[in-house]
Amino acid sequence: MIKHFITLQWKSFWRSASLTSGLFMKLFMGFWAVWLIVMMVFGGIGTFYGLKEKLCLDPFETVNKFLVYWFVCDLLFKYALQKMPVINIKPLLLLPFKKKRIVSFAFGKTIFSFFNIVHAFFFIPFSILLVIDGYPLLNVVIWNLGLITLVYFNNFLNILLNKKDNLIFIIAGVLLVLGGLHYLDYFDITTYTFPFFKGLFENPLFIFGPIVVLFFLVLFSFRSFVNDLYLDAGLAAKSKNIKTENLDWLDRFGKTATFLKNDIKLIKRNKRARSTVLVSVLFLFYGLLFFSGSIEQYDGPVWRIFAAIFVTGGFLLSFGQFVPSWDSSYYSLMMSQNIRYKEYLSSKWWLMVVATVISTILASGYLYYGWEIYLAIIVGAIYNIGVNSHIVLWAGAYVKTPIDLTSNKKAFGDKQAFNIKTMMLALPKMALPMVLYAIGHYAYSPYAGYALVAIAGVAGFAFKDAVFNKIERIYRVEKYKTIWAYKQKK
Repeated sequence: MIKHFITLQWKSFWRSASLTSGLFMKLFMGFWAVWLIVMMVFGGIGTFYGLKEKLCLDPFETVNKFLVYWFVCDLLFKYALQKMPVINIKPLLLLPFKKKRIVSFAFGKTIFSFFNIVHAFFFIPFSILLVIDGYPLLNVVIWNLGLITLVYFNNFLNILLNKKDNLIFIIAGVLLVLGGLHYLDYFDITTYTFPFFKGLFENPLFIFGPIVVLFFLVLFSFRSFVNDLYLDAGLAAKSKNIKTENLDWLDRFGKTATFLKNDIKLIKRNKRARSTVLVSVLFLFYGLLFFSGSIEQYDGPVWRIFAAIFVTGGFLLSFGQFVPSWDSSYYSLMMSQNIRYKEYLSSKWWLMVVATVISTILASGYLYYGWEIYLAIIVGAIYNIGVNSHIVLWAGAYVKTPIDLTSNKKAFGDKQAFNIKTMMLALPKMALPMVLYAIGHYAYSPYAGYALVAIAGVAGFAFKDAVFNKIERIYRVEKYKTIWAYKQKK
């Protein structure tokens, strides 16, 4: 039975309408997966020697102290990036497949998820160094088994939390509050969590607690999805009361207003689209890794521009990356109307510009680290508006990945609009501003670097019409390929 499921998944991949782009994305993602694995390996080794030799701290004690943050962040990253295992469920319900087998196969796919396996590349090198340093082998092995249990606890908890979006927001908020209180020395949560992680090492029987909890979590998740695996239950579309909105104040934008209204309603009413706004807010805190000086490797001046692009471009890099995929469900109908691509693309551009400006204003809190830091953020915003906003629209003509806006109602639907593909496509947009800044900074002064990046952004804004005409021609060339790709079912 499992062999049949694997065969169906294999055929689904090779017969997909988006095979070419999908294969390229998988190769591209594979490259960054290898890069992340290498970084985790060096991170495990560097953490051990860095804590022991440079900071004169006990590596094992220190890592155990901060593991609570590690696993909470792991849960948040899984929720934001890890897609739920998707199989074509409805046709399978008409075939002689037991529902438990379908759910078992879907759950089994998550066990081998990269987001679960990647932890091993940090903890295994770290544990080997612990054993070499004199820690008992058996205790270290049991400690690792306990950590594996917690990794898979997060895995199955993530499956359940995909139905409880508000709960993940609360977890993220609690993490930020506790992290802030710890940083300011008001309250240290690690005082209460440290004994648990150390207990996994000191008392082998301690591991049975997490294992029992994981067992019941898996059992609860399994039963929950089996109960929802009916066409008239978990897979059925639910009716909702819809409140209409006119948004007349947008009429000043002319024909573009029609698309602006549609996009605003999409963001307000759809869970997938709303998640992009959440990601944009989380991007605002990304600069803390670079501007606070907490990580020595990120103290280089060029990293300021890198962080500034992320801080101000969260919405641009997440929502903008999937233009026009957001409209894939009705793209054919839209293309049959008498509309210009330029008007359609302008609405997306204005959304990204407004979101970038709002992010820049919200990021004014970074003035705490100095006005030069905020200057980098302003320059990054200018570059995002003038250059990156055009790049994401340009790239959208070639990324023919349909988005099912109703997938959050399916038992195994992909509930995140922001995923690993979005992040991977965003990375190349970081290189050019970093190069421009490096040229100005090392050739003359930091302000020359900021000036070069800002000039590039202003130039992109000045030639907006010419760039839009070129992007419009590309969309016209790709129009029928895009329509055909959106009609295909993966």
